[in-house]
Amino acid sequence: MHVPIELQVYRPEESPGTDDILWLASCTKLVTTIACLQLVEQDRLSLDDSSQVEAMCPELMNAMVLKEDGSLVPKVRGLTLRMLLTHTDSLEDILQPLVNQPGEEFEYGISIDWAGVLVERVTRMNLNDYMQKHIFQPLNIHDLSMIPSPHMRSRLVGLWQRNIDGSLSPREYLLSRVLDTENSGDCNHSGGAGLFGSIREFSKILTALLNSGTSPETGSSILSPASVSQMFTNQLPQWPNFARRHLPAAKLELVYPAEGLYPVCPPSFPQGFGLGCLISPGITGRSEGTVHWTGLSNIFWWIDQENGIGGVVASQVLPFVDPQAATLWLQVEARAYEGLQKTN
Repeated sequence: MHVPIELQVYRPEESPGTDDILWLASCTKLVTTIACLQLVEQDRLSLDDSSQVEAMCPELMNAMVLKEDGSLVPKVRGLTLRMLLTHTDSLEDILQPLVNQPGEEFEYGISIDWAGVLVERVTRMNLNDYMQKHIFQPLNIHDLSMIPSPHMRSRLVGLWQRNIDGSLSPREYLLSRVLDTENSGDCNHSGGAGLFGSIREFSKILTALLNSGTSPETGSSILSPASVSQMFTNQLPQWPNFARRHLPAAKLELVYPAEGLYPVCPPSFPQGFGLGCLISPGITGRSEGTVHWTGLSNIFWWIDQENGIGGVVASQVLPFVDPQAATLWLQVEARAYEGLQKTN
């Protein structure tokens, strides 16, 4: 598809700034999780009521489970919002059979896209409009959107592909339709990967969560301290090693294989999953309760409430788990903790 805009294309030796616009990919999941928890606080959504999910999303009511022999069997329990936010609903793809019985396995997929659909159907607002009104405006955020404005599109950084020889080549954006001014109005608002924005603006969300849900800049709250605490509490204590299994790559141009969700975490360190985020210590100095997540374009964020620190390391490079980008993330995070120790 032709996209009628010009992207900023940086040479490999150049870097975009913190006010340039990036595709945030799965970093969007953090914001969708906040939206869901806001509605839980208002008693408009429940974390554990499967009848509510299936009433709002009847497409999921009769979802079948695919067995290893290729046969389909009924699911033994309904899907809940908590399952969606912890990727234990076994939804691997939109309107495809479940790959496990709900609640019995961690299976990363499109769960939080369905959580975004729930937000839309409960509020009768599209997801982007909901985020703008109830999350971004209270935090004085102007440069985060699922439908980038002309001003945002003029600062959009191009996406790069790492070649086998290590060189970089420009490539088309995966969500190019939302960048087409003639078609952006009828696009799906992906709660799992749809946001574009600047790192400076995205960091305002991390800052509010570090401050137990309240922006130190505006004084506005996007979540209660109790909701933030639940968000950062391990929801899967029964599976201490769920994040350590080998992750094969279905499409090598999009993602490299990896030995776990956070392979640099030593085997003796505990891991868990909160609501919308991985909980894991590591070798950089982060505490045991540190939460983080990533985006396909090699964007990495983390929040360490115990130490009062968080951050974002961002690129626009595919495949995911690019060795250079991932190494940079670890180096930046380690330097941040070194600096923190010097100030204490």
